[in-house]
Amino acid sequence: MVMETLTGSIFYSHVMPAILGFLSIILICDGIMDENKKKTLAGIILFFGAGLLPFVILRTILGV
Repeated sequence: MVMETLTGSIFYSHVMPAILGFLSIILICDGIMDENKKKTLAGIILFFGAGLLPFVILRTILGV
């Protein structure tokens, strides 16, 4: 039980935010270069989601 919680918490606290942050930077750059406001806005929302989502997910995994 402890090992699964540790593995899940590492994934949600370190791996997922890095992947989402990288994809959001790509969307922001692509949206700005193409002057596409929808892509830029999606990238910005995804960037903030990458920073805030781990706090929401980890609360449910760790049961705090």
